[in-house]
Amino acid sequence: MQNVAEKKLIIGTRGSALALWQAEYVKSRLKNECGLDSEFKIIKTQGDKILDVPLAKIGGKGLFTKELEQKLLDKEIDLAVHSLKDVPVEIMPLLDLAAITEREDCRDCFLSMKYESLESLPQGARVGTTSLRRSMQIKAFRADLDTLSLRGNIQTRLEKLKNGVFDAIILAQAGVKRLGIDVKKNDMGICHIVPLDFMIPAMGQGALGIEMRKDNAYFEIVSKLTHKKSALCVSAERSFVRVLEGGCQVPIGVQGVYDGEILRLRAMVGLPNGQEILQESLEDSMLEDEIVRAESLGKNLAQSFIAKGAKEILTRAKNMAFA
Repeated sequence: MQNVAEKKLIIGTRGSALALWQAEYVKSRLKNECGLDSEFKIIKTQGDKILDVPLAKIGGKGLFTKELEQKLLDKEIDLAVHSLKDVPVEIMPLLDLAAITEREDCRDCFLSMKYESLESLPQGARVGTTSLRRSMQIKAFRADLDTLSLRGNIQTRLEKLKNGVFDAIILAQAGVKRLGIDVKKNDMGICHIVPLDFMIPAMGQGALGIEMRKDNAYFEIVSKLTHKKSALCVSAERSFVRVLEGGCQVPIGVQGVYDGEILRLRAMVGLPNGQEILQESLEDSMLEDEIVRAESLGKNLAQSFIAKGAKEILTRAKNMAFA
């Protein structure tokens, strides 16, 4: 095998500004913490190609990851960098997450040209979002708002907001922060960017997943980039979604918070119109490397949801999304 210093790893990434930021972040850490040089290979996924259909209708597993995973299987790339919320909970047998990075702010955020908050939007205002989960929570908060599908990369979404297609849009706070979008220094006139504390995020939101072939000689080296507390939280979240057999085509929010050796997991499922929602939380004490215990916490919370009819609600939610 080549000496570590001589090996140049190939990083597979999508081509959006945010994806390239994420890949550059991983590239820098590989160099500084693992002594590994790397370069990018840009890959277009199905989710990047189909932009005129709501995510729920073209959903399914691997919408933003399948093509990257195929390149891993074909050994055309050594690692793929994903937004962890896009990574299906069931990973192909030859592949695994080598590392989960430290989580950025996992909240959703509100952006508008002229309105200060969701509360200040006029009746019937148009709110753009890619997510049934976000739509569910917005509708539960204000049933009069009109949640509409918003596709494309962050720059495209911001342009639609600027051009008046929407009165407000909802994005992940992590992406907004990573791209340096700030009300004090943006050239698009976005006056209001407000984190939404009341909303429960998607599983893994704010963290990056580095996926590799399990037989890659550098798998263990790359695993050093894992942030243990973040991995603990998102492992519980992914376990919750796995047991519910959910994905991006159904409205599920779940968030783990690790504080003082206590992992608290809160979650919600419901209908996209916000008219029926289950919400519950569970906690357990554990050390930050007890991933199996965290997964059990997610499983236990999911089973509690199932006992209260969560699977039936999610089936109805999926039918509504495809109607």
